[in-house]
Amino acid sequence: MSINYPNGKIYEQSPLNTPKKSNLLLFGKRGMSLEDDINASNTFYLANNVAVIHKKPTPIKIVKVDYPKRSAAVIKEAYFQTASTTDYNGIYNGHYLDFEAKETKNKTSFPLSNFHEHQIEHMKACVLQKGISFVIIKFATLDKLYLLPSKTLFTYWDQQNKDGRKSIPLKTIQTEGFELQYTLNPVIPYLKYVDKMIEHL
Repeated sequence: MSINYPNGKIYEQSPLNTPKKSNLLLFGKRGMSLEDDINASNTFYLANNVAVIHKKPTPIKIVKVDYPKRSAAVIKEAYFQTASTTDYNGIYNGHYLDFEAKETKNKTSFPLSNFHEHQIEHMKACVLQKGISFVIIKFATLDKLYLLPSKTLFTYWDQQNKDGRKSIPLKTIQTEGFELQYTLNPVIPYLKYVDKMIEHL
């Protein structure tokens, strides 16, 4: 099935949304994609009445459908109606959360090209309304996972247009963010570090 953006460009599925095959299960449910791990964590949080956080659906307009059988329909062509904002949002302990999940194979920095302008603007708008915004970054090659508050992302994003860096150094992420350790349940206990962000509001 082909899915197109409103401008006609063909959508190519990103590695983040593609289930990864792995013959090595390191701990708990590790070996799945970052998105799968976050989804599993959110399911745990919801089931235990800790938080209500979901992955945002992207509105898609269906253009062409085939009906090979009376009881079956196959979507042949569709496109995104609107640009997506961030991956996840929800509520935790009375606080609105809005965050993105990203992966990189880089070993020393996180490229800002992984973000789109509208995503940054959306996160800035959420922070302006007292929401809590951050990004969960996976350094796949290093097998390291971090939660980075969006204020650091905003600083580097704004500076890149003033001859600044086009990436966030890993050392900065380690200093200004929080390293996440995989556990059994939840798989990624990221709310533990959201609590630390709340302490500094």
